[in-house]
Amino acid sequence: MPGIDGKLVLIPEVMVVDNIVSGIIRKDKISVTEVWKMRLRPYKSYDAKKIISWIKDEEVFLKWGGDHFGLYPISAEIIDNKYLNDNGDCKEEDNFYPWIAFTDEDGVIGHFIMRYIHGNNKVLRFGWVIVDDSIRGKGYGTSMLRTGLYYAFNILGVHTVTIGVFEHNDIAHSCYKKVGFVDKEIVPHERDNIIEMAITKEDYLLLTKL
Repeated sequence: MPGIDGKLVLIPEVMVVDNIVSGIIRKDKISVTEVWKMRLRPYKSYDAKKIISWIKDEEVFLKWGGDHFGLYPISAEIIDNKYLNDNGDCKEEDNFYPWIAFTDEDGVIGHFIMRYIHGNNKVLRFGWVIVDDSIRGKGYGTSMLRTGLYYAFNILGVHTVTIGVFEHNDIAHSCYKKVGFVDKEIVPHERDNIIEMAITKEDYLLLTKL
């Protein structure tokens, strides 16, 4: 995988970033800090069945994959073939990196992909983001993306990370803004307009210093 100054960066077997959530519970103002390790590892063929289990209806399917996976319902074989044989529809070789996110507490909790834009190793795109909706409310979606951003900016050395979201996918849009992505433009699409978003390394560094 091309990294800083075009040098090859090996994808780690497991990428680990500590995530900390602090809060106050009960009226006695006992302060608690919950710590978990959000891990990212490369996608394996057996993960396709887990991803399929999160795609419970056509609406989720379209918000997740858009036009890239054909018609609903989808099978694990279709995902696996897209990832391993079709290079995620990327024309450039070594330009498609699907990740699986997992924690000590809940195991596999989410998935997303990374790819460079037209071979430019300074601009990385996130996509096909999905989280197990049965464990929503724990902040796993934002934590997964923050771990991805850490890897993108600190390991790969990119300048910008982009992502797209359908205009009426309010939950995903809010999640992306929470981790630092900002709206850049609205691109017309026959199904629903797409909000193009981005975060620069400079903005990321400012956020992580807060």
